[in-house]
Amino acid sequence: MPGSGSPAAFLVGRFLVAAPSMPDERFQKSVVFICKHDDDGALGIIVNNKVEDLPLGQVYKQLGIEVSDTTGERPVLFGGPVDPTRGLVLHSADYKREETLLIEGGMALTASVEILKDMAGGSGPKQAWLALGHSGWAPGQLDREMQDNAWLVVDGDAGLVFDPDLAAKWQRALDRLGAAAGGRFDPASFSHQTGRA
Repeated sequence: MPGSGSPAAFLVGRFLVAAPSMPDERFQKSVVFICKHDDDGALGIIVNNKVEDLPLGQVYKQLGIEVSDTTGERPVLFGGPVDPTRGLVLHSADYKREETLLIEGGMALTASVEILKDMAGGSGPKQAWLALGHSGWAPGQLDREMQDNAWLVVDGDAGLVFDPDLAAKWQRALDRLGAAAGGRFDPASFSHQTGRA
């Protein structure tokens, strides 16, 4: 049964960082924040890739939501290749609706137009990204990808999730691995080839 101590739940609230050898080009240099991981599979949001030419204000306008501040210029994230027309808001846990999924580490995920209305009106969460689409894995699929060394696991951190410098997130996430090992992580030193001479 999934729980805080089960192996299936250990990725919730952590980052999957695409290894330099990531074979799937859709995920190369991606940093994925894992929101759900249980016996039914896993769901995450890519936090360092934006939808080109789609600022948040344009989404508000398409939905008929009035915006009173400059949050309209904030980019919309490309959350992943699954269901790319569906919007999900990854946000700080200071905001909660009935349908909100609370995630370890003070984060939450909400999929409703109401959160967008609250964000536009200034009563939404302190920190939030709207993502179109998500990254999803069937039961056992992510475990296989991890055994193939396609992903590196890094502890989750709201500062990195909400950092507006999307281009720097992948290296910053890798640097966390290096810091844990006492230095800077060198992507060239990592190989997906394991157990071969």
